[in-house]
Amino acid sequence: MFASLLSLLQQKPIIVDVTKQPTPTHDITFDFLVGMFAMAGLFLLAALIGSVLVAGGIIFYKRRRSSTDTSQHDHTTLRI
Repeated sequence: MFASLLSLLQQKPIIVDVTKQPTPTHDITFDFLVGMFAMAGLFLLAALIGSVLVAGGIIFYKRRRSSTDTSQHDHTTLRI
């Protein structure tokens, strides 16, 4: 198998033209910067919505549990 691969490479050599250089491009464009900040804003918005949902769920759970719990405790509870 290795010998057939070696003979195939010898029959068709790989030629790379190094004289042609691609045209230089600009490093960062304004559109790229706007897109980058827009993506960061979307991630922050998703994190904000997720944290509000989790916090609301925790507060709802605590209020529901405290309203159904009628036994007296020796420690102080936070009424959120």
